[in-house]
This record gives sequence, structure tokens and C-alpha cells, in this order.
Amino acid sequence: MNSPTFKFDASFVPPRVEGRTRLGVMGGTFDPIHHGHLVAASEVAALLDLDEVVFVPTGQPWQKSGKRRVSDAEHRYLMTVIATASNPRFTVSRVDIDRGGATYTIDTLTDLHRQRPNSDLFFITGADAMNQLMTWKDSEKLWDLAYFVGVTRPGHVLEDPNAESGRYSLMEVPAMAISSTDIRQRAAEKKPVWYLVPDGVVQYINKYALYSREDSQSFTEQHHYEDGLPVVATD
Repeated sequence: MNSPTFKFDASFVPPRVEGRTRLGVMGGTFDPIHHGHLVAASEVAALLDLDEVVFVPTGQPWQKSGKRRVSDAEHRYLMTVIATASNPRFTVSRVDIDRGGATYTIDTLTDLHRQRPNSDLFFITGADAMNQLMTWKDSEKLWDLAYFVGVTRPGHVLEDPNAESGRYSLMEVPAMAISSTDIRQRAAEKKPVWYLVPDGVVQYINKYALYSREDSQSFTEQHHYEDGLPVVATD
């Protein structure tokens, strides 16, 4: 039997608190960042009345060990800066890259709380990842650090993650069918990736030949990472 489809319900969203900033947090490998990530961040920011969305490229994503070689963190960071530069509401943080070691959401949120003590955090992730959230490191502590938003492409069945009531929302976002895996595959095969990623990112990929066939060990999609939005064909 199919699971019920959950629609976004604004009544679950925490109200704005005077004197506090509403900060969206989008973590991810961003290898490369693409329009699906940007549209998701923009849609969530509009619906949840966020003041800012900070993109947090992972340092060493723990789920990807042994799967494929992730591009150098500096390349992924710079592509994210390029992709978000035109939107004044978007910023990029090096918190995971500079910390070193494996990236875990609990560490990301703890560090951001320390850096932004006057902000309420809204963690944006893939809806499939929400179903795995209780398996994440120190998952019982996550709900005290952020409100969670699970996003997916329209028409995809969303399952209730059985998390704490009132601490998450599920919503559909257009453009979520774009996949970083497909982009890497196309780049390796010398196919165009225009309009899948921002123009500046296309030029960056071409300049450094980031996804040449020799540099790409595997293009197998992975559907649930703790480190961000990569589920439901977003990587």
C-alpha cells in the first residue's frame, strides 16, 4: 500500500521571534551545486520567511567513503560561492571544510549555533534523508538545534519520518529532479551541462576539467546522506 503524501503545512512552522534571525542551513557535497539546490533554497526561504540561507559544503562526507572520490573541498566551495553570488539572501560557510574530519549534521548545527547565537536554524534536507534522520549521529540532540524541512520533487511520495511532532515539515519543490550524479556523468562524456548548473559553475567545471572520465571513479547515485540535500535525485 502506498504511503500517504504529505503537503507543506505552514501551521507547523515556528513563528518569528523578535530580535532573532531565521537562518536556513543547506548542507551538501555540492559536487557540483546545481539549480535544484538553488531552487529548493529559494522556495524554502520564501515559504518559511527566512532571512538568509547559508550553504555549507561538506568537508569529508562520511557516507561517501569508499563509494567515489569526491572533488576537492576548495573546488566545491568555490563553485558554491559562484552559484550563490547573485542572491543577496544566500551565503556560504566553510564551517565543515575548516573543521576537518568526517562531516556530521550535529557538528554543523552546533558550530553554526555558536557562530550565530541570535539565529533560529532551519535545516533543509532531502525528504528521503528525513526518513533516515533517527540513524544520524546524536540524532536525539538534533531537534533542539534546528527545525527540519524535508524537500522532494513534485509527485514523489513523502513518508512521515516519525520524528518529533512539530519540529519538521515536508514540502514539494520544483527542479528537484536535477542530479549532481547525472551532471558529472554528462561532463565526463563531454556532453553539455548548461542550464543544469549556473553559467559560472559550467565555466569553472570546464576550466579545471573536474569531471573528466579519468577523474570519475563511479557515478552511482546514493540516495541518503546525512550531509545535506542529495536525496531524490539531487545529490
